[in-house]
Amino acid sequence: MMELEERIAHLIRAVDELSDVVARQAGEIDTLTRRVAMLLLREAEREAQEGEGLGAIPLADQKPPHW
Repeated sequence: MMELEERIAHLIRAVDELSDVVARQAGEIDTLTRRVAMLLLREAEREAQEGEGLGAIPLADQKPPHW
């Protein structure tokens, strides 16, 4: 019985540690997702400013050279 209680205690601690890791990673993913969205918006605005009046196609809409 004592061995089972020890194993359960270790498992509970492991689950708690993994839960903390997952929560931290979720926060990091949220932060990175927001940063990527901001960078995409900034780049789209930059491309729009550079292409104004030139009739340029935004880089994101251009086909790669091998197509």
